[in-house]
Amino acid sequence: MSELRQQNPSAPTAPVPVRDRSEPRFPGGPIADPAGSHHERRIRSFQPRRSRVTTGQGDALTRLWPVWGCEIDGHEILDLAELFDGAPVVLEIGFGMGEATAQMAAADPGTGILAVDVHTPGQGNLLALAERNGLDNIRVANGDAIILLREMLPPDSLDGVRVYFPDPWPKKRHHKRRLIQPEFLALAARRLKAGAVLHCATDWEPYAEQMLEVLSAHPDFENTQQAGGYAPRPAFRPLTRFESQGLDKGHTVHDLLFRRVTEPGSHQA
Repeated sequence: MSELRQQNPSAPTAPVPVRDRSEPRFPGGPIADPAGSHHERRIRSFQPRRSRVTTGQGDALTRLWPVWGCEIDGHEILDLAELFDGAPVVLEIGFGMGEATAQMAAADPGTGILAVDVHTPGQGNLLALAERNGLDNIRVANGDAIILLREMLPPDSLDGVRVYFPDPWPKKRHHKRRLIQPEFLALAARRLKAGAVLHCATDWEPYAEQMLEVLSAHPDFENTQQAGGYAPRPAFRPLTRFESQGLDKGHTVHDLLFRRVTEPGSHQA
């Protein structure tokens, strides 16, 4: 064939098939943009990361996504009672590689964790951890957490929301991309049951200060710390590898635990 090409370099070549980017990279696995969210004119608080998926992660995505995965497509309301057999449900937004999520699920098997991320290797890794450790109280959601909260969860359906180490968007011009903003808090409040806790953690000091400011000012939340300010790291939140690296660099980690008040502000569902 190479000799033929050398003799006739102008001969047409067969077209290279192009993969439909809307199709899953792994058969039956998560798709690239389940809600077509690139058509929505909204500033994103996340940026999808491309990195290599290991053989084990790819195998977990292919086998386990149809069982424990769900796409955030914005088309229907999730039946959390069916997904988690009636257990209370905590939403975790951004779980990295899933080690901390798996630890929390193992320590509290009576609580369901709906874990949301767009990082494919992390999705595969968390599914593999869930299978390896027999954790049937984890469901992995793929896509934009804002669409999930706004379009796919009923009011007063969550027993907690966890946002651990979100992207701090350190440059001033990117601060508008930070997740913890008044608009997000109003949306989360509508999905949280009265008394449920929004738990944030960050090792970026300026972001921690912003979190504390907007949470303290929001009428739907009250600080669980009577004296105000940051909370000690609760025992149920594991010390992650990422957090340990930050501590080694001299970073200070701040936890914020704010309770949804019984008489929330007048927000429309």
